[in-house]
Parts: sequence; structure tokens; C-alpha cells
Amino acid sequence: MDNFFIDPVLYHGRPQTEEGRLPKEIRTYDILDRLHIPYERLDHQAVSTIEACHDIDRFLGIQICKNLFLCNAQKTKFYMLMMPGEKKFRTALLSKQIGSSRLSFAGFEYMEQFLDITPGSVSVLGLMNDTGNQVQLLIDEDVISGHEFIGCHPCINTSSLKIKTSHILETFLPAVNHTYILVHL
Repeated sequence: MDNFFIDPVLYHGRPQTEEGRLPKEIRTYDILDRLHIPYERLDHQAVSTIEACHDIDRFLGIQICKNLFLCNAQKTKFYMLMMPGEKKFRTALLSKQIGSSRLSFAGFEYMEQFLDITPGSVSVLGLMNDTGNQVQLLIDEDVISGHEFIGCHPCINTSSLKIKTSHILETFLPAVNHTYILVHL
């Protein structure tokens, strides 16, 4: 990306000031701190695609997960899929594994309604806002087996966090009353 701004400082923990930060971002730091989950933070210009995250990956020393927000044709079941950024998404393969035909990308209105996030900001951390458990988390096995850390947004795509995968699976998800289904893509 031309003229893409990344603050070269890798911060440990939340911003020192809340000024200019959205409430949903602050709530993300609040829950991580309350759960004693350490994280590193990189602030940057808004990014909306996994391709735009490559420079961020290098700064964080990880690969940011691709997070897709999906639904069935009837829009009665919603899924968040976490997968390695370099992997191709194959709808038919996933549909067969979860027993849901005709998966498609869910509309932004559902992202906002269930997760309080907007397109380009889909993140496992958004599940903290899904108090009605409307969204089923799906995780590609390569995310768990191949990555010690997960890279994700704090519900807004102007920062990226580096968090241990085990902290997401063993501490964060139980705290927000969500489970995951392991899939193979």
C-alpha cells in the first residue's frame, strides 16, 4: 500500500490514553486486562484486507489470521471462521464439515448487531459482544497447530494485537461463553 502508516513502536498493553479510541476498542483492552491476558499492540492506518496486513505481520513477527463472517442461506446461523491468512477459503469443504449448505458472507448489519464490529475489523475478540451466542466460532486446525500467537484486531482495524493462541482458547473464549469447532480447510 502506498503511504501506509504504521507506528513503528510495538506497545505492551493498552494505550496510555483513551483519546481518539472507540468505546469498543477500550472494552477489548478492559476484558484482556481483566483476564490477565498479555498482548502486544501495533497502531496503524485502517486496513480492510488480509493482503494489507503483510507489513503489520512483519512488525508483530506473526501472521494475522484471516477472519471471515459467514451465514447460511436462511441467515439463521452465523459463523466466524479463523484461518491462516495465506490459505484459500473453500466454501464447499467448510459447508460439508459443519453441515450447513450454501454458506455466504454475512452482511455488515449482522456484524454490527452480534459483534459490534464493521467490515475489515472482524476479530475473535468481537465474540465478547456476542452475549446471545449467535455466532459459532470455527477455527482451521492450522491456526492452532501452527501458530503460537494469534494476530487480531481489537474490534477496530486501526490497531493489531499479538496474543498467545493458548490465551485465546483457554482463557478468553471460556470467559465470553464461546466454544469453537475445529475444521480442516
